[in-house]
Amino acid sequence: MTLLKNKKILIFGVKNKFSIAWGIATSMYKQKAKLAFTYNSKKSKKNIIKLAKSVKSNIILECNVNSDDSIKNLFNNLFNIWGLFDGIVHSIAYVPIFQLNYDYMQIINRLDFLNAHELNSFSLVAIAKISKKFLNSSSTILTLSYIGSIKYVPYYNIMGVTKASLEANVRYLAYSMGKLNIRINAISPGPIKTSSSYGIKNFYKIFQKCKNYSPLKRTVSIEEIGNVASFLCSNLSSGITGQVIYVDAGNNIV
Repeated sequence: MTLLKNKKILIFGVKNKFSIAWGIATSMYKQKAKLAFTYNSKKSKKNIIKLAKSVKSNIILECNVNSDDSIKNLFNNLFNIWGLFDGIVHSIAYVPIFQLNYDYMQIINRLDFLNAHELNSFSLVAIAKISKKFLNSSSTILTLSYIGSIKYVPYYNIMGVTKASLEANVRYLAYSMGKLNIRINAISPGPIKTSSSYGIKNFYKIFQKCKNYSPLKRTVSIEEIGNVASFLCSNLSSGITGQVIYVDAGNNIV
């Protein structure tokens, strides 16, 4: 299949081969998309360069999503290479590990609350606001959420609160950007074994419970998430915007 032939897509958030963002990248590459990647540290750049080569990309650009100037520089640099392009994958999430290992009210504080919202939620808004003049009509922006946005998940804590904010941003941005014929959606995956998820206390128990109780009696892979991302960034999903799509083996209904 070639769902994304001739489409140029920028991906934020690849850390290593276990990243959900990397599962999305590999699926999009199979669908013939041209890919570019961002990094925010020298360490992550080394990892991304190696991975990017395997999907025939040599576009790896620096970006600090907490800085509007950095985001503007990113898109100006990418425009010089690609011109207008067709899609963005926002797979960005981080909080200090200790925020994921204690009772929410015990550990939350004003500074971490504000910083978490800026990075995990407002970064999508900042990227959307600046990118709109660099995107073709019929482009798509895609972000990643989790069921902790609408239900209590033990120790997910501030991440759940910021994911709720992120999903609200998807809806409001979808309306604002709809007049430009730019769509924006979110994927809410089931629990995935990534370097980030292992920072959540008792993550293995959450993983096993979802595996045992989901309708399909299993969890999902980063490849399955990637396939849905490819669909949502393709013309086949042209009527879908402002949605949160669950890719979790049905776990969200249980």
